[in-house]
Amino acid sequence: MFLLDDLLLSPVKGILWVFREIHDAAQQELAGESEAITTALSELYMKLETGQITEAEFDAQEKVLLDRLDQLQAAEQAAAMPEKKPGKRSKAKHTRKKPPPGVKPTMLV
Repeated sequence: MFLLDDLLLSPVKGILWVFREIHDAAQQELAGESEAITTALSELYMKLETGQITEAEFDAQEKVLLDRLDQLQAAEQAAAMPEKKPGKRSKAKHTRKKPPPGVKPTMLV
């Protein structure tokens, strides 16, 4: 019985293994991109210190690099946080507004 189960489930296990490998490769690429941006920022600071670029060039390039780094960090945080289930409601009390004087509740429908 177990042999038959293993034979039937092996294609599913193989596909899951492939997806795990793709996920791991994507995570490594994101980590590598983060490190590359940090390295580029360090080089940019060195160029500014040595006078190879102006303050305006530095500001423009730094803004681009920092924005991309912020995007990567936000994506990592979003992936780490569990998703909210749509079926659950918040525990806040819902209050109904009273109709204005002279208006019957059936008129509002």
